[in-house]
Amino acid sequence: MKTFKLKKLEILGHHKDIKQISIELLDGLIINREDENNQWLIEAYIEKSLIDYFTELYENKEEIMLLATITKESNEPATFITRIHGINEIGDNLNVLFIGSIIDRRKNIVEELLTDLVNQGYQGKALLEKFKELA
Repeated sequence: MKTFKLKKLEILGHHKDIKQISIELLDGLIINREDENNQWLIEAYIEKSLIDYFTELYENKEEIMLLATITKESNEPATFITRIHGINEIGDNLNVLFIGSIIDRRKNIVEELLTDLVNQGYQGKALLEKFKELA
């Protein structure tokens, strides 16, 4: 397992909302469990005032898309598909545990670009040249 400092956490809208919600962290960790399912554990230590919001997500067993910035705030955030694994009250604060998988956005972007180029009729060497030009 590898453990990293969680510097920033954002929730990408759930239900019919498409808004991005920034969660103010008091502290946080993110752990690559390196298990057979390639799951990550994200621990957010936050203010207790958010308990109703997270309790609703937990009880509805919703999938939650997260953007997690790891180690330094200047790093590009990683995207995760998660579910809440647990919520714990710790004094005047709250500990929310998410478990889920990382999404390789760069891979998705490359796949979309290649699909688009193939759909435009590019093949073989012309496909490679156009891809290099755009990538």
